[in-house]
Amino acid sequence: MRLRSALVSALTAGAVGAALASTATAAPSAAPVAPDRAASRPGVCPEKDLEVRAAPGGRTNVARLSVTHHGTKTCVVDRIPTVTFRGLDGSAQPVPPSKSGPYTLARGERAYAAVRTADPKTAEGHVVRSLSVAADPSHVGVTFPRSAVGMPGGVHVWEPLTTLWQRSSAAADRALADATR
Repeated sequence: MRLRSALVSALTAGAVGAALASTATAAPSAAPVAPDRAASRPGVCPEKDLEVRAAPGGRTNVARLSVTHHGTKTCVVDRIPTVTFRGLDGSAQPVPPSKSGPYTLARGERAYAAVRTADPKTAEGHVVRSLSVAADPSHVGVTFPRSAVGMPGGVHVWEPLTTLWQRSSAAADRALADATR
């Protein structure tokens, strides 16, 4: 009950504030208004300004990912690449375990990540024909067939992991290696 009363109070206060704001006349301000800090932060990169790639990662169950920003303004993607697998629910889990957050890309900048799927010799999991990568969860992403990521027998999926975006492919490889220790 308490939650409901707080919600009603907040909604009522918001409605009253909006009504007052729409009927009040603007008085000249004596003090300058501070700029909105949120307005100065870069926005989410438009998907059309990004080039997402996936390639074999040197092992039969690893793929290397990259995103390159071709837009004109600095922008952000999520620091965790969204990696999904055809026909399966869920996505690769980040290593180290992390929450969403911004990863800034300047014009022309590239970020790297690595994804590890199940060993093809394992009997657990599922085998799918492709994986999809989005630089931000608000994006549709790009689908890569199994052969493009060096997994011609299929992408074996069982507890897949992905690194956060990194400044180099070597850093992404190290982050993935650290996660498997």
